[in-house]
Parts: sequence; structure tokens; C-alpha cells
Amino acid sequence: MKLYTYFRSSAAYRVRIALNLKGIGYESIPVHLLKNGGEQHDDAYRAVNPSELVPALETEGVTLGQSMAIIEYLDETHPMMPLLPPDALGRARVRALAQTVACDTHPLTNLRVLRHLKGALGLSEEDRNAWYRHWLGEGMRVLEAQLANGAATGRFCHGDMPTMADCFLVPQVFNARRFDIDLAPYPTIARIDAACVDIPAFQAAHPSQQPDAEG
Repeated sequence: MKLYTYFRSSAAYRVRIALNLKGIGYESIPVHLLKNGGEQHDDAYRAVNPSELVPALETEGVTLGQSMAIIEYLDETHPMMPLLPPDALGRARVRALAQTVACDTHPLTNLRVLRHLKGALGLSEEDRNAWYRHWLGEGMRVLEAQLANGAATGRFCHGDMPTMADCFLVPQVFNARRFDIDLAPYPTIARIDAACVDIPAFQAAHPSQQPDAEG
């Protein structure tokens, strides 16, 4: 397998966690999202992934995009260490938690959105960062409520083993810390994140551990 990735991309970070949890080996192919206007816009990468986004996973002669689709593919083809629960309600809950990040929060804080705010709309760096903190905070608020009030929440987002939801939660917490967002209002998220980062698979997926990591 080949994973087109960028060390600080939260979407790629999710997939790295899933690959590591399942013990799947892969070749990491860095795509720098900032150098020379962004390598994701080069013709060579556009031929790999027309959306010009990371991650992309090459496997069995096919290229998959979208982190949730990639993780579900990995879960279906590598059933050891399942990332979705065995019951329909549990699977729906885990997907809903993941989609709170992937659908409601991440699109508003994505790099291309932030670039548009600053470039086309002329927002200052301060205003752009305020936008980022607002929407990331809104997403964290919802996720905290879902987890704190969920009877199925355990040591992790769903029960006492990591699931796809945890693959999505940890990169969000990383982003929150990068932008100096206070985690005190989100004690359940902070507790689950602490449980996850004790696991070697999560540690190995961390941005600082990637071959393209920058100081």
C-alpha cells in the first residue's frame, strides 16, 4: 500500500492511526501542502487524486480518497482489531462521532478554506485564526456533549477499545493544541485523548514522527 500523506494533515493522521492499529505496513509518500503553492496541485498528484487532497491510498491497483472511506475499507479487508463495533447501533454511533469531525468541523477549518479566507476575502491572520478557533471549538463542544452523555462511552469513544471515532478525535485534539484552544471545557475528550496517546499505534502516527515532519 502507498499512502499519500502530509505530516500535519488531520485527515491523513486519521488514516495513519488506523493503519498502525491494524498493523498494516505501507509506504509513506509525502505531499507537501504548503511548498511552492502546494504540491497537491501539481499535475502529477492531480493524476493520483483529482480532488487535490490528502490522504490518498493506493491499494490493489486502485486509489482511494476520503479518510472515512479509506478507514472503512481497511476495516472490511483487515478484520483484526476492528474499528467499527459488531452491532448496527454501535456502528451508527461511531460513524456519527467521526462525522461530527469529518463533516461538521473539518471542512470549515480545512487549509483551502483558510487560504480562501485570507487570500480572496482579505481576512487578516488574526481574523483567520479566530475563524479557525470558533469552528473547531464548536465541533469540540458538540463532540464533548456526545461523548459525555453517551452511555456507550468507555475508556475510548465507544467502549474500551479504540474505534474509528478515536482515529478522528485525536487529530482534532492535536489541532486544538496547535491553536492554543483551552481543553478544560472538554474533559471527556481530554480523557479519551490521553488514553489514546498511551498506545504505540497512535504515537507512531503523530505528526512529529513522520518522515516529512518539520521542526
